[in-house]
Amino acid sequence: MGLINNINKAFDHRIRLGMMSILMVNDYADFNMFKELLDVTDGNLASHAKALEKEDYIKVEKQFIGRKPNTRYSATPLGKQEFRKHIDALEKLIRKS
Repeated sequence: MGLINNINKAFDHRIRLGMMSILMVNDYADFNMFKELLDVTDGNLASHAKALEKEDYIKVEKQFIGRKPNTRYSATPLGKQEFRKHIDALEKLIRKS
């Protein structure tokens, strides 16, 4: 079995990697928090969020706070499990080099 088998293509982009990293240590993050921490445009963030949501790795909740729309993201149990596998695979790869 190859070392890269558990490396997950869904996490191979720095923005998705960053989003999942943030969600591993926070119960949730909202759109603006991601934007600020990852320094990305609205459209870029939205498309990467959609990719993670499609895989069922994150859950998206839209709500209003006062009159302002607020989009909140949290990692699903599957997302956390798959991200841990991905990080473990990267660590093994690094140790082999």
